[in-house]
Amino acid sequence: MSQLKEIAATIRNYIKSGIESLNEDRTKNIFKKLGIAVVPEIRLESIENIHGAAQTVGYPVVLKGIAKQMLHKTEAGMVELGITNEVRLKEAAQNMKSRAGEGFEAFLVQPMIQGRREFTAGMFKDMQFGPVIMFGVGGVLTEALKDMVFRLAPLSEADLDDMLGNLKANALLGSFRGEAAVNRPELKSVLRGLSDLAMACPGIREIDINPLIITPDGSPVAVDGLMILEKTESCDACVHQKIDFKALYSTFYPKTIAFVGASALPGKWGHLLPTNAYAGGFKGEIFLINPKGGTIMGRHVYKTIGEIEGDVDLAVLTVPAGRVMDLIPVLKKKHVKGMVLITSGFREVGDQGRQLEDEIMAAARKAGILVIGPNTMGLCNPHASLYVSGANALPLPGSTALVSQSGNLGTQLLAFAEQQGIGIRVFVGSGNEAMITIEDYMQALEPDELTRTVVLYIESVKDGRRFFESAAQLSKNKPVVVLKGGRTQVGERAASSHTGAMASDAGVFNAACTQAGIIQVEQPMELLDMSTVFSSLPMPKGGRVAIMTLGGGWGVVTTDLCSEYGLGVPQLSREIIERLNKRLPSFWSHCNPVDIVGERDPEIPMICLEELLKWDGCDAVIHLGIHGRRILFNAMAKAVLKTDPGITRETADIFMAGYIKEEDDYTRYIVEMTHKYNKPVIGVSLLTDERSRTLYPYDDLDYKGVFFPSPERAVKALAGMVRYRNWLDSTKN
Repeated sequence: MSQLKEIAATIRNYIKSGIESLNEDRTKNIFKKLGIAVVPEIRLESIENIHGAAQTVGYPVVLKGIAKQMLHKTEAGMVELGITNEVRLKEAAQNMKSRAGEGFEAFLVQPMIQGRREFTAGMFKDMQFGPVIMFGVGGVLTEALKDMVFRLAPLSEADLDDMLGNLKANALLGSFRGEAAVNRPELKSVLRGLSDLAMACPGIREIDINPLIITPDGSPVAVDGLMILEKTESCDACVHQKIDFKALYSTFYPKTIAFVGASALPGKWGHLLPTNAYAGGFKGEIFLINPKGGTIMGRHVYKTIGEIEGDVDLAVLTVPAGRVMDLIPVLKKKHVKGMVLITSGFREVGDQGRQLEDEIMAAARKAGILVIGPNTMGLCNPHASLYVSGANALPLPGSTALVSQSGNLGTQLLAFAEQQGIGIRVFVGSGNEAMITIEDYMQALEPDELTRTVVLYIESVKDGRRFFESAAQLSKNKPVVVLKGGRTQVGERAASSHTGAMASDAGVFNAACTQAGIIQVEQPMELLDMSTVFSSLPMPKGGRVAIMTLGGGWGVVTTDLCSEYGLGVPQLSREIIERLNKRLPSFWSHCNPVDIVGERDPEIPMICLEELLKWDGCDAVIHLGIHGRRILFNAMAKAVLKTDPGITRETADIFMAGYIKEEDDYTRYIVEMTHKYNKPVIGVSLLTDERSRTLYPYDDLDYKGVFFPSPERAVKALAGMVRYRNWLDSTKN
């Protein structure tokens, strides 16, 4: 700690002196104080004694030239490797001095460090997320391969293990072509040192170590280094305005709602929102406000909110942007706690809209009003029969909290949740997040007992570091699932070091999500897929999957998908094979996946499922094609009715009723076995009809039956659960 304080004081002095970057020898002096091994070297300011220096370190040598304004020596021709004699040494030195001109400072003479493996390590300050540590393949291949891992500082021991494990070329960390495996504690010490330095010295903008050579005995040695400095200034405007979470909670449980801007025209926001509120069965009072008065939907309309007797808890505004400011004093008099500002025309339209938005937020804060939006699609809380959103969707009460920066995408997910019977805890379209940000919602949902899973659609974050810290804290108690819009756009970054230039906005965001335990998905439907399994099934203890199928092809496809998404498909034990032999024909697969070869006996899949769940060699079961067979049988029954006059409709209906009962019994049995063995069971029904659902709940059972229409969705959902389990386990170590 004392070393860090000393280094921090040195950095501050450099910045006060106007120094914007530290050359190689100054940077490596700091590395040495951190305990990072660096290449030995001799510094010379003239050519006169350069041969003697080379003899001291021992030929072959590396010669480097240091010059002002030359941050990258290799590109500037200021590095010469493998020099073996005095003539070549002096010739190289003279060339470097000529290139540097008046900016020349010194030569560095270093021994050639032996080692076949070169890595790179560094730090840069991201505008959103703060200090970020990087580790990757180094040397001349850095830019070409782009094999690197990012994590936000400060780094925990789990973060360090994760960085090394997630490098694509992590095989280079083992023994390699006669050289020893990398000394992992020493390598971790390098990355930890960069992390500690970044946290202790906010004046460092970037650090670059490239290459970090691994010697034949496995030791990492920094043979080059660079630091970029910057003046740091406090920003009062950047300090987040704290939200009253109790007031936010009460906004989702209003007793009275005023729709300001109510309309008699169906399809307009002023008609759609109160329509949904009435249709949803809101138990409190609803007031319609329109300057014209009269009636709308057969209900009395107030000309102003001031005409309402008593207080109003929640105001929903659909009036033009220019009229919102004048309403703040009136809302204050009615003791409005929350405002849902549906209206657009604020910061999303330019500077003038931004200014108006800021002025309204300042006035609302002063009036003690929490503002959701503006430019929002509304909110809903099924647990309070509160449906005030732009979708004619009334999802069931449940445990999935959905926050979306895209109101349109969010409301479509609401409609799908209603269709599939997926319960929703709350939904909010966060809009412009002028007052309440996505980080605030995460913090508010953490202590909420009704929330089991938090699902987010994000296009941008206002405060990356706060987003990371809020998500990391929330993930310790509840899974957080995120879909990031614009994830393929590479952020352009003005960077002086290789480390900074190699990063992208998407890369840093992905690193923050991984580090915070967030489960990232790629498609909107995966948001609800993940919420479905997290809210309906027990957490797996590991990633070993048993697969049961009616046909071999489905099992092969599912096995391949498991491999692609990091799940294991272990071989069956001899004991379980012997038990299955007693119930299955001799030509069953005798391996995992378990192909039960289209057996018609309804008890066979039940018996096989329980045998697999009993097996301590698996953590979850995926079963395919067993549920949904009724659709094929129904088609067969229709064909028989057309072709066989001896079969009546009554007979066919009895026939189908039997298949439906068998399927219902099987579905319930699955949930009972899920409870009994506390392992997730996920089904795949490739054929669907009007009876098909994602979820099959039972009032007397906590878990639910879960079925997806494709093996890929089933595997990806399970893989997300396993990633979250692994993250939870890593935080406990």
